[in-house]
Amino acid sequence: MFSEKANKIFQEVIVKYHEIDDVSQPFDNPYDNEQQLLEHLLYRKCWIDTVQWHYEDIIRDPDIDPIAALTLKRKIDASNQDRTDMVEYIDSYFLDQYGHVRSLSNATINTESPAWGIDRLSILALKVYHMNEEATRNDASEDHRNACMKKLEVLLEQQVDLSTAIDQLLKDISEGKKYMKVYKQMKMYNDDELNPVLRGEK
Repeated sequence: MFSEKANKIFQEVIVKYHEIDDVSQPFDNPYDNEQQLLEHLLYRKCWIDTVQWHYEDIIRDPDIDPIAALTLKRKIDASNQDRTDMVEYIDSYFLDQYGHVRSLSNATINTESPAWGIDRLSILALKVYHMNEEATRNDASEDHRNACMKKLEVLLEQQVDLSTAIDQLLKDISEGKKYMKVYKQMKMYNDDELNPVLRGEK
């Protein structure tokens, strides 16, 4: 099943990142972007999410230097754009994969594309990893560990449900029961022509 492959790669990424646990560490994708395109895209997607997860931790430091915070905020903005771009690349992959499928006359469109479901699955893998850390942290109180363990159980259930839903969506698309479209996100705040501040308007 697709979700089994995705979850395995997401876990691989998260473990690899935490070997150094530094947002500035070099990125090396072990999957070839031609022979293993889907794996390449999934690995890259989760790496972006993992680095951004830690950006978000850092910027919440109450003692962070304002200049450093501004620099980091711009990195987060750039990361968000990369994340959106990767979602569109993954959806384009599926559009190509299922481009030959003829939709049934009663086919319907889903509320989100496969790649936006995959985006949530990647973030969920990060939540599972870090909640497990909290649930097993030796220097935390027993109450803290127990509360985090209950949250972890919910996250794991959610991971199974979301994985199942994504697999079902891809199956339905492959059988013509669902059809998909890719809507470009058209983010305005990063665009020199669409953001009036960047355009220089007062």
